[in-house]
Amino acid sequence: MEGPTTLYKLMVLYMLNTVEFPLTNAQITNFFLEKEYTDFFSIQQTIHELDEAELISIETTQKNTLYQITQAGKETLKFFQDKISVSVMEDIRVYFKENEMAMKADNAYLSDYYKVSSQSYAVRCLVREHGVNRLDFTLMVRTKEQAEAICFNWKNQADDVYACLIDLLLE
Repeated sequence: MEGPTTLYKLMVLYMLNTVEFPLTNAQITNFFLEKEYTDFFSIQQTIHELDEAELISIETTQKNTLYQITQAGKETLKFFQDKISVSVMEDIRVYFKENEMAMKADNAYLSDYYKVSSQSYAVRCLVREHGVNRLDFTLMVRTKEQAEAICFNWKNQADDVYACLIDLLLE
């Protein structure tokens, strides 16, 4: 089982263990492609195999797939982390340092919608910080267009909505 695929799996586990928030498929893939460690299809296969082995967990929304390391993944990483070179770990740390703010923003404000009936959609909006939901609510709207608009605007308006709710509820 030794080889590049094993190293890629350990690298993904190391990435997920290094941050305090889930990573998107794009964030993981971009690291491997930018550093030219492997190609797109190999990293997708690696992620799939980690999921099948239950070393990572997956949360899927309309726009994103988010990955987190599981307890089994942490134990596996702990046992095999010495197989990852110091230079690769440094590449990962530098990548996170350079992209931390954008990654946090991508993972802090989540929204998704789904059809409830022929005449309504439910829109779920979240503000997540350090893996904990600060705000989590669901709105019912009449059209798909309204649901899409809320999801599109959520990332830019979430902090204002949160502050407004706090102000109103603490009056």
